[in-house]
Amino acid sequence: MDRGTFVQHEGRPAVRFERTYAHPVERIWAAVATPEGLAHWFPSRVELEPHTGGKITFSDDPNTEPTAGTVLAFEPPLRLAFSWGGDELRFDLEPVDAHHCRLILINVLEARDTAARNAAGWSVCLAELGKHLSGALTDGPHGEAAEPWKPLYDAYVASGMPYGAAIPGAPSGA
Repeated sequence: MDRGTFVQHEGRPAVRFERTYAHPVERIWAAVATPEGLAHWFPSRVELEPHTGGKITFSDDPNTEPTAGTVLAFEPPLRLAFSWGGDELRFDLEPVDAHHCRLILINVLEARDTAARNAAGWSVCLAELGKHLSGALTDGPHGEAAEPWKPLYDAYVASGMPYGAAIPGAPSGA
């Protein structure tokens, strides 16, 4: 399974993930581009105006304050992109065949040193997305049954991914 890589995206630092799911593109779109689908695996509660230029809001994440961004691309069922703070998130869907879809998630980073922290977070979230798509009940990435974040973070740091950004909820210097 792709655990994510550190890349440059249009000249900016980013972490990139690729997953292929045994579901048609419409099913994956519903999971990644609707508030109802995102509720199962995304770290925040999301409300969005489903069009390019629309407003998107994020709330109910125990690690961040509520915030808002802009929908940068809304092209059902193939692309959703939006700003989130100084970052951008891109979800690109590629139908493999009638029953399989590839998801490429790119988190374009405001700061290079957030790469390992964010990659670990997206690994947890994508594991929850996989559970949701398989029909399993999930409590989301903050739930007790979610994959632990810290070992993933440590593995990204050990692999050489940029790190050093503050970790919400951790003591200074952790």
